[in-house]
Amino acid sequence: MDFNIKLETALKQSEKFCDTDGELLKQKVKSLALSFDEDLIEILLNNNDTKKHFFKNISGATIFDYRRFIDFIDDKNFLLDSYTKFSNKIGLTISDKHIKQIDNVVLTFPFKDCILEGGQSKEDESRKEIFFNETLAKDEISRLLDKKVIANATKYYYENETVQETEDFTFTRDKEINKKRGLSEDTITDNLIIKGNNLLALHSLKSNFAGKVKLIYIDPPYNTGNDGFKYNDSFNHSTWLTFMKNRLEIARDLLTEDGVIFVQCDDNEQAYLKVLMDEIFGNKNFISTVVNVVKPEGRRYGFIAQAHDYLLVYGKDISSTDMYEMTNHDKKLPYKDNKGKFDIVGLRNRAVKFFNSSNRPNLYYPFYVDTNNTDNDGFMVVSIKPIKGYTEVLPIVVDNLQSVWRWGKEKAKTQSDEVVARVGNDGSIRIFKKDYSQTTMPTTFWKDKELITQKGTQQLDKLFNAKVFAFPKPEALLERIIEISTKKNDIVLDYHLGSGTTCSVAHKMGRKYIGIEQMNYIRTVAVERVKKVIDGDQAGISENAKWKSGGEFIYFELDKYNQKFIDKLSEATEENILDIYKEITEKGFLNYDVELHKIEEHFEEFKAFSLEEKQEFLISILNKNMLYKNLSEIDDSEYEVDSKTKTINADFYNLSKSGKWVFYSIV
Repeated sequence: MDFNIKLETALKQSEKFCDTDGELLKQKVKSLALSFDEDLIEILLNNNDTKKHFFKNISGATIFDYRRFIDFIDDKNFLLDSYTKFSNKIGLTISDKHIKQIDNVVLTFPFKDCILEGGQSKEDESRKEIFFNETLAKDEISRLLDKKVIANATKYYYENETVQETEDFTFTRDKEINKKRGLSEDTITDNLIIKGNNLLALHSLKSNFAGKVKLIYIDPPYNTGNDGFKYNDSFNHSTWLTFMKNRLEIARDLLTEDGVIFVQCDDNEQAYLKVLMDEIFGNKNFISTVVNVVKPEGRRYGFIAQAHDYLLVYGKDISSTDMYEMTNHDKKLPYKDNKGKFDIVGLRNRAVKFFNSSNRPNLYYPFYVDTNNTDNDGFMVVSIKPIKGYTEVLPIVVDNLQSVWRWGKEKAKTQSDEVVARVGNDGSIRIFKKDYSQTTMPTTFWKDKELITQKGTQQLDKLFNAKVFAFPKPEALLERIIEISTKKNDIVLDYHLGSGTTCSVAHKMGRKYIGIEQMNYIRTVAVERVKKVIDGDQAGISENAKWKSGGEFIYFELDKYNQKFIDKLSEATEENILDIYKEITEKGFLNYDVELHKIEEHFEEFKAFSLEEKQEFLISILNKNMLYKNLSEIDDSEYEVDSKTKTINADFYNLSKSGKWVFYSIV
């Protein structure tokens, strides 16, 4: 007897698991398994076949493998008759409408969001995605967010004055770097670029990088309805916010306690996003809203030309957060001494009622200068003690008020070496402080010419000698964000990587980085761009960063399951689409409301569909929660994971070194 039938027969022994018609209640069985229901366990133990399949003997104890049991219940071939009835012949329906007639998204559970349904990987698919309701049980959400198998891992590195690549490598865990940045020794120190759905990739990173990322920058879809951003960019507000919420919550978990996040947006969602981020990060951890001018003349539409967008900035714990000043590359330091180049700034003065020299105010501590001894720049030596031949620098008196130095005795003593004097245009002696700093405190208004969108486009077009991406961010924008929020070797994360600007800039600035992108151009644009950086790209911030060449990064993908069928369908022809259909029905993980026998009953009508209609229908029946393979099922023969891929997963997830049970053999 088939094992499916044996299990069904065993479970039907109890009315507890069945409806009034005697049919098994699939969700109830799974729920009881999660609560280790005694009646369920007893039935499974009393059947030799089910006992062998779902129990393990460990040190004399019999252990219920509830995850394996639930996964089996979820299997596409178990309890086909329990699926929602397939209606209107071929088309799946919701509320008496065909899927293809529904152009909005109604969320019945917050993790079922807009990108997951379509698994979009090409920009021209962004208007063809099919959205529909799915109600997910708690255990299905856990399955959705399980760590995923990684595959197709390649390391790119600089050697012999060129970019090399290899698939034979292990992940680096540099103890010295981790010690300096206060992270555990087993933290991966490689730069990573990952292809796959970003929500699932973020959850897969959690075991390695929770609490370790210093900066997150994202430039998500703005929800404008404009496909120029290369995402499906026309969600309703609630859907867009759900899409953002799911990712921001896990992003927060990845931040260090002193970490910060910058989220770029425009007026379309800024107000909604601010409220959402207040909820996730706490309004007490709000740092600033930066106005970033992207097109000074404005985009000429609407009533008022839009010239800027926003950066919402939050800390994970603002009491621990440090922000740094930024380098002002335009600032000139005209003078030089034995400490280096410097500029001069006037000491702050304070006007007080006039006193004679025998009755100085408390805030007036005198300076003395040698007016007969000046250097090449016209500066006179300053002393805080009266010296023979030196002249006391008197406060300026205007309208019977004298301006006095806001320095007391102690400050004058400690900083007198950094004070110089010159004769001003009015003939009076002025006191100045040397300023060696070439940094500037960032403001909330960014209008530098290097930050406009056009600069990013010019940089990328020149780098590739072609137009490969619409509206890439300028490197100077990421340089500023990274400089004011991180130090060398800190981890920077961008999970809407796009053209790869964040990784490129982080590489040049000596930061570690993780980039995530699900669109296919990650290989042709982002990866190729960072390879050019390794090879010595001199575009963007290279001159400011004194960038030459070198470094490495590792690229890998979330290992596809249903996604591989979607990829095949997107390239299908009339000659091979029925073969793909057969493969999907045999190996694909289908939606719970798909009844294969109903399709077979009307198969001739299906065959009469146009190629596009066949593609659309077959994509719609695939369960989008199973786009990728779960790590917990890597040993399942149906997944066909080779030993090399198993080895790289054991290395990435640190399974062999963690002391945890390794569920497969490494060959």
